[in-house]
Amino acid sequence: MTSKTNQDFWKSKKVCVTGGAGFLGSFIVEKLKQRGAKEIFIPTIEEYDLVNGDDVRRVLDTSKPDIVIHLAAQVGGIGANREHPADFVYSNAMMGLQLIHESWKRGIEKFVCLGTICAYPKFTPVPFKEENLWNGYPEETNAPYGLAKKLLLVQSQAYRQQYGFNCIYLLPVNLYGPRDNFRLDSSHVIPALIRKCVEAQEAGADSIEVWGDGSPTREFLYVEDAAEGILMAAERYNGPEPVNLGSGNEISIKDLVNLIARLTGFNGKIIWDASKPNGQPRRGLDTTRAWDYFGFRAQMSFEDGLRRTIDWYRANKSSIK
Repeated sequence: MTSKTNQDFWKSKKVCVTGGAGFLGSFIVEKLKQRGAKEIFIPTIEEYDLVNGDDVRRVLDTSKPDIVIHLAAQVGGIGANREHPADFVYSNAMMGLQLIHESWKRGIEKFVCLGTICAYPKFTPVPFKEENLWNGYPEETNAPYGLAKKLLLVQSQAYRQQYGFNCIYLLPVNLYGPRDNFRLDSSHVIPALIRKCVEAQEAGADSIEVWGDGSPTREFLYVEDAAEGILMAAERYNGPEPVNLGSGNEISIKDLVNLIARLTGFNGKIIWDASKPNGQPRRGLDTTRAWDYFGFRAQMSFEDGLRRTIDWYRANKSSIK
């Protein structure tokens, strides 16, 4: 439910949402409209290359925003990170560095920067606390991406310290939900597993193959919960510290595969390919700060969120390559 306070905050604001046409972005834009935002600018990839400084300047000069919500990123699962580490470090660093710098130069009121759970050290104690961010090197398969995004935290804090620029930095855990990327060459674990199970079930296949050995754990946040958390932070949080956004529920990949198999109706065998990487051993967030700083707590139960995601995929799979 949208409160009058939310309406008052957004109704006079011009908002630029990079990545607004993407998975998370589409939910952010919907919620902005529900909150009364009238002027929302979404720079599409066809018109603007945010790695290019001229295009970054053109976006900001065209939209003249009061608030920038920076969601745009080059992302993917373990396979994509292994194949394109140079692309991931360059694209993500260049987009963020230039957007923050040019936003500061234009006196933009607030910048909301999204980091990544991949920024945490490989062996961070669980649950991950924000103060542990600098206690080691990230998991190797996604370190280029994680470090590129972590650099933006340094920039955010430096620009606040030197210039008083109001840039906040949020660390969302792995997202999932309707409209996710279900392409097997670049998808994350939940959409990839849903697609494999649904296709196997429909084809009458007796097995599916899954990377790793099933031992790592992950935490997942439903995309609508993430969108709500980001907008609550935009409305209420104006501090230098990074803030985790998560659900607080940790699950092993093995249990996740079994759960998705059950929910999709796939009854075949799970074949684990232990020659493929597991990724980070454990991931689970301490979400205390999000509650203390701006009152955010995830609402969607994991099983309900998965059901909604599976239903969306079944309804839309014919249009997915």
